[in-house]
Amino acid sequence: MEYNLADLFESVVDVVPDREALVYVDHPGTGAERRLTYAALDAAANRIAHHLLDSGLKPGEHLGLHLYNGVEYVQTVLACLKARLVPVNVNYRYVEEELAYLYRDSDLAALVFDAEFGARVEAALPRAGKLRHLIRVGAGRGAGPAAVDSAVDFADAEAAGAPERGFAARSADDLFIIYTGGTTGLPKGVMWRQEDLFFSGLGGGAPTGEPVTRPEEVAERVAAGGDGITFFPTPPLMHGTSTLTAFICFHFGQRLVIHRKFVPEEVLRTIARERVTSVSLVGDAMLRPLVDALSGPLKGTDLSSLFSVSSSGAIMSETVRAEFAALAPNVLLLNNFGSSESGFNGTATEDSGPERGFRIRVNSRTRVVDPATHEPVAPGEPGRIAQRGHVPLGYYNDPGKSAETFFQRDGERWVLLGDMATVDEDGVVTVLGRGSQCVNTGGEKVYPEEVEQALKSHPDVYDALVTGVPDARWGNRVAAVVQLRAGAPALDAAALQDHCRPHLAGYKIPRTVVFTDRIQRSPSGKADYRWARAMAAGG
Repeated sequence: MEYNLADLFESVVDVVPDREALVYVDHPGTGAERRLTYAALDAAANRIAHHLLDSGLKPGEHLGLHLYNGVEYVQTVLACLKARLVPVNVNYRYVEEELAYLYRDSDLAALVFDAEFGARVEAALPRAGKLRHLIRVGAGRGAGPAAVDSAVDFADAEAAGAPERGFAARSADDLFIIYTGGTTGLPKGVMWRQEDLFFSGLGGGAPTGEPVTRPEEVAERVAAGGDGITFFPTPPLMHGTSTLTAFICFHFGQRLVIHRKFVPEEVLRTIARERVTSVSLVGDAMLRPLVDALSGPLKGTDLSSLFSVSSSGAIMSETVRAEFAALAPNVLLLNNFGSSESGFNGTATEDSGPERGFRIRVNSRTRVVDPATHEPVAPGEPGRIAQRGHVPLGYYNDPGKSAETFFQRDGERWVLLGDMATVDEDGVVTVLGRGSQCVNTGGEKVYPEEVEQALKSHPDVYDALVTGVPDARWGNRVAAVVQLRAGAPALDAAALQDHCRPHLAGYKIPRTVVFTDRIQRSPSGKADYRWARAMAAGG
């Protein structure tokens, strides 16, 4: 047995087959749900895996998942791994041009898609030359029949496949591809060996403890332990963090809860009803609506089972964390730091915030290095975050970008992340922000995340994104796009600038402030800085 995700999942199934593995709520509020034990989920994945192989797909070929959250998503990812196909996440918000690019760039041979996306899928197909097998989930869900007539219905594919295993031997070298969101450029497919992903993204079977030393130890730990932990990833599964959370849950032999879409009131009801232990989300874009619901229509919701709320992909600001803590004082709030290219790097310190910055205690594999020499920087000197050891092989179909991002040093593979940072004498890393989003204004560097935190500390600001716009004198000037709280009194730019002065140096204060009814983010809650830049330039 190797560190292969399908092998590891099956080893857990064999020791706790009757334990509940997955609870799925289709349309929040309707009460429609599905519950599967480990044995039932395993058999369901076997059926789809056999259908895919029987349809002529070969190990190593790529399958896209163009789906909302659902049993079918989890089932298909597991099916791909069992059949040694490579799962590829597809952003369901993409339109025709973006889909055509991703289908082509990732060399998809098969696609599983929700029926309501049928028209977009059909429009993109002529430019996806290798895509030959389609599976449709559902019958439109209110959007009419799917436009792709040749697709196999998911229920028919499942019925045609055998429920038993009977697959060829697998390898730790089998691939798992995670496509980045593309909010700052074209999406890129991060190629992970499954063994590397197991240790970097999944904590080696124990994210908060000692990693296993043998693959068999995952199931041995499950067999020796109990149940009672329920994981609830609230972002879309097509966001890599949520899928990795699902596998962390399975490696513990515990229960996973998912909703089709994020609806804050229903998230809170599910936490209470299912006795959820751990919730994962993406920053203020998801935490703030939970705060609003808890302080309004869902006030008094029973959160006594909830132990932790963790964020990855965007930080929970100090202001919103304090508001949530006042409503749920016994819940641990964790700002985790990681990426599609590195997995997990560390967790924010308690003193992270507008005054001291986003400070993280990193793992032993993470360093701050000079981006040119790849040598570690001195304490206090700026550099870029890098990770060694279990890192991806590179970007699929992009050798140029791979050469810029992945390198060899001291006989180990490294990945150079886009995040600028400093490190102090104690090894605590202060994340300055994404280098690609840094605003150079008159030679001074401004990182949007710092300014966003200051803006969001104003009681009437609901959300904010900060970017740079061209300026004749300074090259670029700092600009903010701001969404006010519903019912908040009117604010002007001067009031927000005055609010920021105690927190920020003068050159960091937004010179341009554009107000909007709604900040646009990705479905996972990540910032869409291309949109923000266009809004700010137009203002």
